[in-house]
Amino acid sequence: MTMFISTIYLLTLFSSIYGTAATNLHTFSSDSYNQPYRTAYHFQPPKNWINVSSCFLSSDMLNGHVGVFGLADPNGPLRYEGLYHLFYQYNPKGAVWGNIVWAHSVSKDLVNWAPLDPAIFPSQPSDINGCWSGSATLLPGNKPAILYTGINPKNQQVQNLAKPKNLSDPFLREWVKSPKNPLMAPTSANEINSSSFRDPTTAWLGQDGHWRVLVGSKRRTRGMALLYRSKDFSDWIQAKHPLHSTLGSGMWECPDFFPVLKNGQLGVDTSVNDDYVRHVLKASLDDRKHDYYMIGSYNAAKDKFIPDKGFEEFVLRYDYGKYYASKTFFDDGKKRRVLLGWVNESSSVADDIKKGWAIWLHKSGKQLVQWPVEEIEKLRAKPVNLPPQALKGGKLLQINGVTATQADVEISFEVSGELGKAENLKYWTDPQILCSTKGSSLRSGLGPFGLLVFASEGLQEFTSVFFRIFRYQHKYLVLFCSDQSRSSLNKNNDLTTYGTFVDVNPLQEKLSLRTLIDHSVVESFGGEGRGCITARVYPTLAINDKAQIYAFNNGTADVKITRFSAWSMKKAHIL
Repeated sequence: MTMFISTIYLLTLFSSIYGTAATNLHTFSSDSYNQPYRTAYHFQPPKNWINVSSCFLSSDMLNGHVGVFGLADPNGPLRYEGLYHLFYQYNPKGAVWGNIVWAHSVSKDLVNWAPLDPAIFPSQPSDINGCWSGSATLLPGNKPAILYTGINPKNQQVQNLAKPKNLSDPFLREWVKSPKNPLMAPTSANEINSSSFRDPTTAWLGQDGHWRVLVGSKRRTRGMALLYRSKDFSDWIQAKHPLHSTLGSGMWECPDFFPVLKNGQLGVDTSVNDDYVRHVLKASLDDRKHDYYMIGSYNAAKDKFIPDKGFEEFVLRYDYGKYYASKTFFDDGKKRRVLLGWVNESSSVADDIKKGWAIWLHKSGKQLVQWPVEEIEKLRAKPVNLPPQALKGGKLLQINGVTATQADVEISFEVSGELGKAENLKYWTDPQILCSTKGSSLRSGLGPFGLLVFASEGLQEFTSVFFRIFRYQHKYLVLFCSDQSRSSLNKNNDLTTYGTFVDVNPLQEKLSLRTLIDHSVVESFGGEGRGCITARVYPTLAINDKAQIYAFNNGTADVKITRFSAWSMKKAHIL
């Protein structure tokens, strides 16, 4: 669980309403003129503070936003009897952190959602001071079980178990806690830090018939994933050694551990471990407030994770913008792994959103690829397609016919004939720093070129998402940036610029960009999902029908737009 963050989180890509399954539901007006920053197709709770710390891994994920309310860590996402279940950290008593329960919503398609009553709330000594983050596991016979962190009367973090009261209820409305709770707890013997022991993962079943689960922790500055084993999912024994640990990484929140196919985009069950898969270990690093992951192998005999050579430290990230406390689950219906996480606010208003993606291993084996789940495309309407054309240096191309505050835009560029004009990069520089110092207004040979979104008339406000190409050590480097520095005239907002290098060879590949725009969310996928950057912006002028979208090229060399498609997005039905 992410601690002490009063925020609202938006979740997207879930769709289907269950009006008959929930009672006393309240809806909000979709009038964007009254709430210009409220998202239309990202999940958000009805009211009050919500902390969603679990994540989704799937082929698609989006963000959502709600007025002045808060949502955070997504917890225990799963698919059961044809329905997707999302649990999340929530305070039913107010828009501040505290009184944490597991709120519960259901969907048929990860786009439209209906709320149910809270699934888990303080009722035992082991969770009387709060029900924090955790994960769901499907036991044999398709029986769900939830392991979650509770706060006991001593304010210690302990791990608890809950199971559905009625397996014939596809909505899983009621949950029964184990009378043995807590099942895992800090003691003087195990010397576990009682304030740094939380967020159990989805469990996996070993070939020896024992279940394994990880719990995030730390010893001084060494972050780690503590490993526990059980025969019956009730009596858990701590392993002598953690699955993995790294010095200096600090507390590992919301750890996640799952297999991915070496080849192909399909997902596999969390318990799969054979020659056809690699393993991903992810941690939400509390000290950095970003989600990092490693790719490697899992030695089941020794219960150890071995990261690939060169990736022994946390370097790779799911998203290089605002994204934290993610959680994945295996969608057995569509054979994919879905990733869920939250995007916090950039303004003084405590509003955060949640988003969902699909995820798989890139064919290079060096990184994961993320892409919005396919269900989000059901919201597309009024397509706008432009023919291939040159975009000359210093030129803007206004995009008409699209709802600029609620859109899905895909554009591809070709630059292979102009690579001789790429700027030389003399020494390696942090890509975020490079994006900040060389923003969209600073011209070079090849770039910046990309999209201006939430652009006001006269360009007093705009958010730019763009590429810039450098030549470095006889190779080409593609810089991918999301620049919020001019996104709002309100300078009290977070105007951070984000960036990463994208592993694309511009000699052989086109540079693709997909940007999802949702009132205050700018979610961008560069290089077909090899780079992801999410931002929250709050323009004062470029709101509602005053916002515009442009393709732009501020480099001196011409670039070619090889493909352009955009859609206005319909509003998801989220109760």
